[in-house]
Amino acid sequence: MDPLKIISESSLKPELPTFHIGDTVRVSVRIKEGERERIQVFEGTVIAQKHGGISETFTVRRFSYGVGVERVFPIHSPFVEKVEVVRKGKVRRAKLYYLRQRTGKAAKVKQKL
Repeated sequence: MDPLKIISESSLKPELPTFHIGDTVRVSVRIKEGERERIQVFEGTVIAQKHGGISETFTVRRFSYGVGVERVFPIHSPFVEKVEVVRKGKVRRAKLYYLRQRTGKAAKVKQKL
């Protein structure tokens, strides 16, 4: 048996959060500041999901003080505490990179009813 495969299977999260491209999610991330640890919440729209298995990542985009901020999170990272779906989005694309050129209401994704 491949030792790398054993390590990767043991570090996979047992239950994955179910979300899709276009959903607005709230990601709770554990952050170390010196000796202390705290949880920071990052809320935004999922614009991409990449790879698969242990290296699977998802990209979340939001506007903060008029500036677009994107963050890439590994799904199986121990620092990603939880992912909550705030609102379901209705999209027809696998990647929403076109939202990078849009601001304000034009950057909104329709809600799935």
